[in-house]
Amino acid sequence: MTGKTADIHVQRGGIGEEPELVTYNVPYQDGMSVLDALIWIRAHEEPSLAIRYSCLNANACKECMIEVDGKVDYACIVRLTDTPQTIRPLANKRLIRDLVTDIVPPKETLAQALESSDRT
Repeated sequence: MTGKTADIHVQRGGIGEEPELVTYNVPYQDGMSVLDALIWIRAHEEPSLAIRYSCLNANACKECMIEVDGKVDYACIVRLTDTPQTIRPLANKRLIRDLVTDIVPPKETLAQALESSDRT
C-alpha cells in the first residue's frame, strides 16, 4: 500500500435499532473498490460488520448492491475515492443488519417457490 487512506461512512444498525453512521479510515490505493474497503474493515477493524457479496465472475452475483453517496450501485464496481464516501443499505428493501437487506422479491415466499417446483 502507498500510505494513503480514505474515509468511508458506513451505516450500522439492525432491525428495530436507530441507524448510526460510523466512519472508518481504510488504506487507499487507486483502483480499489468499495467492496475491497468493506472487506478490509471487516478483516481489520470491525468483524461484526454485516455485508453481502458472492463474487464469482465479474459482477455475476448482484449480491453486493448498496447505496453509495445516494446512488444505488454494486460495491464491487464502485471505486473507492480519496474523498469521503457514505455507504448505506438499499432503502427500498427490508433491513436485516448493517448493509444487508432482504433480497427476496416482496411477493415471493418459500411456499410459493415450493408450489411452483411441484408443478414442473
